[in-house]
Amino acid sequence: MRKIIFAAAAVALFAAGAANAQMPAPADVVKNMDKDGDSAISKDEWAAAGRPAERFDAVDTNKDGKISVAELEAVFAAMRARAGQ
Repeated sequence: MRKIIFAAAAVALFAAGAANAQMPAPADVVKNMDKDGDSAISKDEWAAAGRPAERFDAVDTNKDGKISVAELEAVFAAMRARAGQ
């Protein structure tokens, strides 16, 4: 019985680690999508990267028309929390 519980825990930890490994760092996302060099993602840059325009407004929590690293970090943290990580 202990072996089964240990194996299940190991699988759960591996799955959580794999999910984390697949999520890029918010700063890297901004760096890759930021084409004008202002250290933020504009709605045009967001759309040019193939992201749904309607999601931009949800991520741009301070409604300044740009997504900052901090805003993206908050979204990623919420995603991890929903996934139980």
